[in-house]
Amino acid sequence: MPNNSDEAHLVKMAKTGDKWAIAEIVSRESGRVYNLALKLLRNKEDAEDVLQETFLIFMNKVQSYRGESSLSTWLFRVTTNVALSKMRAKELIDKDISIHDPDFESLKGYEIRNWPNHPENEMDKKAFSDCLTKALNRLSEDYRVVFVLRDLEGMSTKETSKILGISISNVKVRLMRARLLLRDQLAIKLKCVERR
Repeated sequence: MPNNSDEAHLVKMAKTGDKWAIAEIVSRESGRVYNLALKLLRNKEDAEDVLQETFLIFMNKVQSYRGESSLSTWLFRVTTNVALSKMRAKELIDKDISIHDPDFESLKGYEIRNWPNHPENEMDKKAFSDCLTKALNRLSEDYRVVFVLRDLEGMSTKETSKILGISISNVKVRLMRARLLLRDQLAIKLKCVERR
């Protein structure tokens, strides 16, 4: 990872149109941008399109980057917005199979059953990955995006809030709901929740 002064210098050069600096930023950040797009869209071709569009936006709007957040957070915001637009345009979200939003009150007293330690280690990794992907696909867009940014990409609550333009408390509520819904889906599919 580049240090802050190195990143600031590259961005400053990129703002002047320096092709080497732009290429260096693309080289450093493209892997993370592509992986985020792939996790959101679950399709390599769509992820490649988002990668390309994200960096086209970066080149056209690098002047608007003010350095209030890290460059990767700014690029994740662009990537997320481009991916969400693509999801909506292609109608990837099937309303018929989306899990209904529970209202916040219904989560009070929600009984969380015990899991064995690391069920993914006790079964075929491919089977677990397939199961997780199917469960993620059933989440609504709002929950899936927060889960991907926080739990799969390791972004902080504050960074996720900035990327999505929602409050920190909203990020926390959506993440809690996503985790509960995923847990139930995986419990059903994997039959790995301990019975009480």
